[in-house]
Amino acid sequence: MMSHGFDVMLAQAAAQGGVPDPRAQLVQTLGMFAIMGVLFYFALFRPQKLKAKELEDRIKSLKPGDKILTNGGIVGTIVNIREKTLSVRSEETKIEVLKSAVSDVTERRAEPAESRP
Repeated sequence: MMSHGFDVMLAQAAAQGGVPDPRAQLVQTLGMFAIMGVLFYFALFRPQKLKAKELEDRIKSLKPGDKILTNGGIVGTIVNIREKTLSVRSEETKIEVLKSAVSDVTERRAEPAESRP
């Protein structure tokens, strides 16, 4: 008997706006997390992924004569390219670095102008 009266009071309070529906609050909270997740993806993760892909494409297109910057701060010119490494000349020093150590291609070797008939 007593619980029935309590249920009636809760139903009346909910109808008057006194007790919010817990399912609606859950949906609202989950919706906000979903929106924040989408914003984080487009603000943080996607630009980083695009930048990494661009650098990977640049590394694949390296040629002898290109000037590069390594993660360690070495600036040099590519002399020779192997499967996983690059021979780089910096001033009077020739060193070998991993392709993954390249952080930027600062200057492309000038391509010879193609002669048109």
